[in-house]
Amino acid sequence: MTEPRILVFSSLFPHVGAPGAGLFVRERMFRVARRLPLTVVSPQPWFPGQALLRRWRPHFRPAAPRRETQQGITVHLPRFLSVPGLAKSWDGRLMALACYPLLRRLRRQGGFDLIDAHFGYPDGYAASLLGRWLGVPVTVTLRGSESRQARTPALRRRLAATVAGVDRIIAVSDSLRQLALELGVSPTRVEVIGNGVDAVRFAPRPRLQARAALGIAPDSPVLVSVGTLVERKGFHRVIALLPALRQSHPGLIYLVVGGGGPEGDMSGELRTQVAALGLEDAVQFLGPLAPDELSLPLSAADVFVLASRNEGWANVLLEAMACGLPVVATDVGGNAEVVCRQDLGCIVPFGDAAMLQQALVQALGTDWDRPAIRRHAEDHAWDGRVDRLVGLFQAQHLTGQAS
Repeated sequence: MTEPRILVFSSLFPHVGAPGAGLFVRERMFRVARRLPLTVVSPQPWFPGQALLRRWRPHFRPAAPRRETQQGITVHLPRFLSVPGLAKSWDGRLMALACYPLLRRLRRQGGFDLIDAHFGYPDGYAASLLGRWLGVPVTVTLRGSESRQARTPALRRRLAATVAGVDRIIAVSDSLRQLALELGVSPTRVEVIGNGVDAVRFAPRPRLQARAALGIAPDSPVLVSVGTLVERKGFHRVIALLPALRQSHPGLIYLVVGGGGPEGDMSGELRTQVAALGLEDAVQFLGPLAPDELSLPLSAADVFVLASRNEGWANVLLEAMACGLPVVATDVGGNAEVVCRQDLGCIVPFGDAAMLQQALVQALGTDWDRPAIRRHAEDHAWDGRVDRLVGLFQAQHLTGQAS
């Protein structure tokens, strides 16, 4: 059997101008690339004069080359017209039209047999059109933004058209599978394949050494959060609780790991909040860290906290668990599917500050079985995920050949 050649289609993908964008897409699909031939097309939103906006918003749509080679894999980065804040329901079609000449050329050169899109809109919608125009099967992975988009009528219609127009839907969490069913997908066409964790990269370091490296006292209670510094990730919600938490846990330290991204940059607001609350000695802003560096702050902490507004499948929860950390997280997206037992941490309703505070107090006062938490993360290693993805792509290729 000829192995299918995969074209990964995702506007969120790392490149030289945005090395931290879409790392979870690359991590997943470059592991697939060890078993199947793979090319990446990452459409980049553009409109005339957008470079001027970067003078005031440095993280706004970082400039990207037209093509890169990453780990021996070709990544194409074509531009498509997209005006910020306007006509978002047109982004999918404009993305498809802009990418069609490139994909037609790649298809004629025998570059791919199947399109694997990530995010339902605009990427999945564009991929559904491209698949129809080029006569190739399409899979789309729902990753979390769809839950928010589905609350907007115009975008919900685009999402419904996406899932109706592709051959297979992959959801990274069961909550997203339920959304696909609500949009009219047959249960036989959607499969849950969550992201995995690299338990070699994410492993606990000696705690005292990690704390010494960060200048933290051996006996200080320590919380840590990792993510892009934007509103939906909820760093400000944790900071607001620190004065009360420090009364019950004197000397508590909060490690903030992350920087700005395509959605914005709240670092200035967060620092202002910290200063207003007199917490300069309590909060360490460590900036964005490469994946290989994350085990240091994770190993130094007692509890990982994620107070986000929405998620798909938050890889960082398993990464924290792989370092032996219990997790306190909001009940959004697939968080409860990761923190699925009381011996792993606690899930609290989003927006309930009192319950979040109570959960953090309890977590800081619990003697956790950290090796058991790590074993839970190891049960979600990448190998099993990749086996299922490769099997799905192979089956889809066979179905396409038969038709």
